[in-house]
Amino acid sequence: QVQLVESGGGLVQAGGSLRLSCAASGFPFSTYTMGWFRQAPGKEREFVAQINWNRDTYYADFVKGRFTISRDNAKNTVYLQMNSLKPEDTAVYYCAAHATHYYSGYASRSDEYDTWGQGTQVTVSS
Repeated sequence: QVQLVESGGGLVQAGGSLRLSCAASGFPFSTYTMGWFRQAPGKEREFVAQINWNRDTYYADFVKGRFTISRDNAKNTVYLQMNSLKPEDTAVYYCAAHATHYYSGYASRSDEYDTWGQGTQVTVSS
């Protein structure tokens, strides 16, 4: 069974840090591009960061320099380290697996990913 399970969300003060984890199972994790997206209340889901199977990374402009995406293929886990958090980072954060094996490009559209986790809530207080 293909599955993604996020964890690590919570409540943090502005300027603080959180590390999100996404544990994958049921597919050859090391060969797939993984992404993080987020959705705030009343807003559309938006791209946050991506790490390809070859470890190339891409970020949305609003998180560059603050967030870092990484992966541990031995643990089938992708991480999102979030530093210098702002109230506008408040959202449900989702991890996703790209639909294409060995994809190497930039993939910021949610419809490029076909496996999603249930999401984890991140709340940043001012």
